[in-house]
Amino acid sequence: MVARNIGLKVNPPEQDCQDPNCPFHGTLPVRGRIMDGIVASTKMKGTITVRRDFMRYIKKYRRYARCHAMTSAHLPPCIPVEVGDTVRLAECRPLSKTVSFVVVERIKGKEDE
Repeated sequence: MVARNIGLKVNPPEQDCQDPNCPFHGTLPVRGRIMDGIVASTKMKGTITVRRDFMRYIKKYRRYARCHAMTSAHLPPCIPVEVGDTVRLAECRPLSKTVSFVVVERIKGKEDE
């Protein structure tokens, strides 16, 4: 099965899958926000947790504080990732109470460094 065009400039996965919630081999449309992050956990079935680090300005002290946010995202079986990999997420329709993003690309892994 050939991967369909999802409208983003990402490399399609080499493997095939039968997941209906895969943006490449299923019918899940992607829209809205696109963000990068580091995989923090892969313990859930079909879902990963991604950590995004950013700087927040504290007006009172006129300094920046280092912050992070954790986001749950659906992981299609055709995209192999491990803890510590950098991935690209795309917004989709809500798949569950906490999941509104899907992994569309693995940017680099721990072995790539």
